[in-house]
Order: sequence, then structure tokens, then C-alpha cells
Amino acid sequence: MTRVSSETFGSLPDGSPVVRFTLRSSSITLRVLSFGAIVTSLETEDRDGRAADLVLGFDTLEGYINKHPYFGAVIGRVANRIAQGKFSIDGKDYQLAINNGPNSLHGGLKGFDKVLWTPEILPNGVTFSMTSVDGDEGYPGELKVWVTYELNGEELSINYRAKTSKTTPVNLTNHSYFNLAGHGIPTIYDHEVSIEADNYLPVDKTTIPTGEIASVVNTYFDLRNPVVLGNHIENKLTEGFDHNFCLSLSKLRSPCARVYHRPSGRLLEIETTQPGIQFYTANFLDGSLKGKGGAIYPKHSAFCLETQNWPDAVNKMEFPDVLLRPSEEYNHTTWFKFSVVKQ
Repeated sequence: MTRVSSETFGSLPDGSPVVRFTLRSSSITLRVLSFGAIVTSLETEDRDGRAADLVLGFDTLEGYINKHPYFGAVIGRVANRIAQGKFSIDGKDYQLAINNGPNSLHGGLKGFDKVLWTPEILPNGVTFSMTSVDGDEGYPGELKVWVTYELNGEELSINYRAKTSKTTPVNLTNHSYFNLAGHGIPTIYDHEVSIEADNYLPVDKTTIPTGEIASVVNTYFDLRNPVVLGNHIENKLTEGFDHNFCLSLSKLRSPCARVYHRPSGRLLEIETTQPGIQFYTANFLDGSLKGKGGAIYPKHSAFCLETQNWPDAVNKMEFPDVLLRPSEEYNHTTWFKFSVVKQ
């Protein structure tokens, strides 16, 4: 049984009200906004029954309106990077806004994270819908999008659906920053992470995949067995992770990642229908943002596991197809299971 309630969280500069929805199951309390479909908090208990909020974020709407690193937001029309913001479809060239070095990142200057979505309450969750007009941020076609958050006991599911009027790239994800010890704890070095991927994508100096699909064997990216992040980052990958790991291409629900925080007993297990997962260890956080309760968020104080298609897939034909055609429906789901390991 999941209870759903709502309250006004604030207003946008144009006066439009933003609603915060609270979803409560037997194990999880989730709060999500109609602005950006942003997850603002996710609370679970540790092995001793003590609750903590596991996602980074802000206490007020102003924090989310201002520039921030996509805390908790739905990302679109295309998550991750597109090289030089350029691509071609059926011989026609498209140019997107450049907002990350020489590349386009996370949908452009005003991605789906800055949109006021239309909510619909469900028995155990909420669906947010919006329409991205033809030419929005340079992308072709009118795109209708639905994102549904549902809680069932220990499990949060996020379903993404989209329909387009013209062929367009689509790649949707959620950009929550997790710390299983609780947001505001300064590091994730005591987290154990595993990712069920035999291959990963090497990147160039601007974080665009080189095109190589590389084996993880005998590399620092072999996370098929759990690694303690502190040891791994300190001794092997000092800057941290910001890489796509290549998952099953079956489009079926498949396990992809597991994170365990031994001190609290909290365990996060992720399954998805997507072909990739971007593992990011908050390398660009620098402590300058004031988070919830005045918390400071330094480098490596959180991790993201963003299920999605592969970065720059629109320009790399050997990558999974990222194009959505008018005759098709985009439909992907990711499941996050939060449990506790008793000692």
C-alpha cells in the first residue's frame, strides 16, 4: 500500500505553482516535484531503524530554479553528451546549443529538468507529462513525454514513455545523486559498487565516447565484482567515474548495478530495460552549493547511476539506436530496490 499526498512547494517566476508529491510505502518515502519531475528526497531506514534522506538536493524551489548539477531531475530530450551538438537525420543537419565544453549536454540550455510538468496522481504513484515542441532546443519533432514514479514496498520504479511527430533522438533518465549513508555525508568511499557490464565506453578529453567498445577485463572499469570506492578511486581512478557501462541489449528487465553501504546495511539494487548505465561519482561537486539543512556537497559525496542509451549514440551507428520514429513508442523502465542487510 502506497499513500500519495501533495502540497504546494513554491512558485516559478511567472507565478506558476509547483507541487511537491509525497509517496509513502512500507519502506520508502519519496518526494518529487512537478518542476523537472525532480526527486527532492528519498528516505529509508538503516539496519537499526534510523531513517535518512539518501539523495542530494535543496530545501527550497529557488535552488532547483537556479543553476545546479541536475539534482534529482528527469533529463531530456537527450541525456548525456552529443559531440559538438551536431547530428544528421535523413540527410538533414541539426545544431543544438553548446553547454558543456564543445558539446551539448542533457538536452541543452533548457532541458526537461527546467520544465513544469503536468501531474496525475495514481493509486501508488504519480505520472508527469509534458510536450516538447518541434524545434525545442534544436531537436526535430513534437515530442510528448510521460514519466511515472511508483512505489511498491521496497521498490521505486520510474517508467519513461514518449511519442514523436518526426524522427528524433530520445534518451531519458533520472539524475538523482545518492549517498546511502545519507545526503550531507562528505564521501561515498565506504560504498561497495558492482556493475554487471562486460564492456564500457572509453572517452576523449571532452567525455565523448571514442567509438571503441572496450572490454572491462584487466582494467579499472571491471566492476563485475564489488569494489570499495575509496580504495578504487584513491589507488586506480583518482578523478572518479564518469563513464557509460554497456548492458544487455535485450530491452528486457535485467539487473545492472548494486551498491552496498556496510556501516548502515543499506543495499541498492538496480534493474533496467536500457542498454547502458552512466556511473558518475560526483567529480564536479566542489562544496559551493548549500544543500538541504545547510549540507555541503563536496567532490565524491554522492554517486549517480543513470540508466540510458549510450552517449553520442546519434553520431555513432555502431551504438544502440537512439532515434525514435513517429510509428514507434519510446518505453523504458528502471527499478530501484532499497533493502537492508542485517548483520
